[in-house]
Amino acid sequence: MTIDRREFLKVSAGAAGAVTLSGLAGCASTSIASAKPKVVVVGAGFGGATFARYIKLWAPQAEVTVIEPNPVFTSCPFSNTVLAGINKMEDISMPYDNIKKVVDNFVPDTVTAIDNAKQTVTTAGGKTFAYDRLVLAGGIELLYDAVQGYDAETRKTIKHAWKASADQTGVLRKQLEAMPDGGTFVMSVPKSPYRCPPGPYERACMVASYFKQAKPRSKVIVLDGNPDVASKKGLFVAAWKKHFGYGTADSMIDYRPNNMPRSVNAKTMMVGTEFDDVKGDVINVVPPMRAAKVTGMAGVRTGNDGTWCPVDYLTFESTVVPNVHILGDSALTNFPKSGSVANNTGKMCAYAMSEIFAGRKPDPSPVVTNTCYSATGMGTAFHVATVFRWDPEKKALVPPKGANGVSKEESELEMAYMESWAMNVWADTLGLPDSYKFTAKG
Repeated sequence: MTIDRREFLKVSAGAAGAVTLSGLAGCASTSIASAKPKVVVVGAGFGGATFARYIKLWAPQAEVTVIEPNPVFTSCPFSNTVLAGINKMEDISMPYDNIKKVVDNFVPDTVTAIDNAKQTVTTAGGKTFAYDRLVLAGGIELLYDAVQGYDAETRKTIKHAWKASADQTGVLRKQLEAMPDGGTFVMSVPKSPYRCPPGPYERACMVASYFKQAKPRSKVIVLDGNPDVASKKGLFVAAWKKHFGYGTADSMIDYRPNNMPRSVNAKTMMVGTEFDDVKGDVINVVPPMRAAKVTGMAGVRTGNDGTWCPVDYLTFESTVVPNVHILGDSALTNFPKSGSVANNTGKMCAYAMSEIFAGRKPDPSPVVTNTCYSATGMGTAFHVATVFRWDPEKKALVPPKGANGVSKEESELEMAYMESWAMNVWADTLGLPDSYKFTAKG
């Protein structure tokens, strides 16, 4: 079924209970690039793949090239359930087949250079693509150098699993399975802002849930670089107390705020902080992060001391380099860095760009939603949902004061919603057919 731009205002890709996306974005530029504008998309995650699909729906005359090095789409949302043993890597990995059918070119390669003046993108395979509009949706770059000892050799055994893959999430799961009962899992939380604010705390829940079933004498030590739980604190603390004895002498979770890892040693299995050295049987250090490497190539990574990319909220065009748009985790916005936001803003950017190509100004009062679920146990979860509305004075999309939709408590029903949300957003992002057989479970 083909969805036109106006019909899109009536529908949403969110899960059951999610707020419908509407009132799409305006734009800073209204110039028409050409009769057949060339659009290059770097990265086919939640933002890039969604954008590519919808720009071909709404501006079919555009010549769209997608450059993506990974052979399959692997979802970071839901990946912590792999660590718990609820799902396997194949359950959260899906093909790009339908994206390949929609776009004009799908290039399995890595970008090595971007020339803003010539408006070209070059890949490791030696190909060069000209563009009228460039969309950078590469996610994040992990700053290993910020943690002493986190070199290439150490990374062979110490995994971050913050970019879900068999080599990261899959290996970490195997390490947890091999860990003896009574062992210690040491994990870290980077300072905000970072990809998926509730993700580390969900990870603590998922690993502790696995331990509770299979290794009940084991412990989870959470080294948080933030002064307190950075997302959904009340809900996570309540879940830790209910399932894992948090706050008691027998707590399976040992939470330590203001404990940013300074060093890691794979030989001694030690993580060094400002206060002490912490030994673990399995170590999971998530280093600080910034906007994807390709954004540095384009010169758009200028916000927050050169870590994130400032954008025009109405088009997601860079505020420093024209004709370059940034989607997903790389963008500097008021939104959380989530898969839900990347999917929704991918559609917003596609809409705005299609209007630019048609010589029209898009809706100047955009609205975007974020729906974020977190698993807390074997079969329970909770969520937060936020509606960001256009503030003409601030020229930004801002959340309402005290009006976010937050679960009262975890439940099995919320886990069912979480499962439905994941399947809906995967299908919308990748254009999966109704016949596609999902295997992931909550």
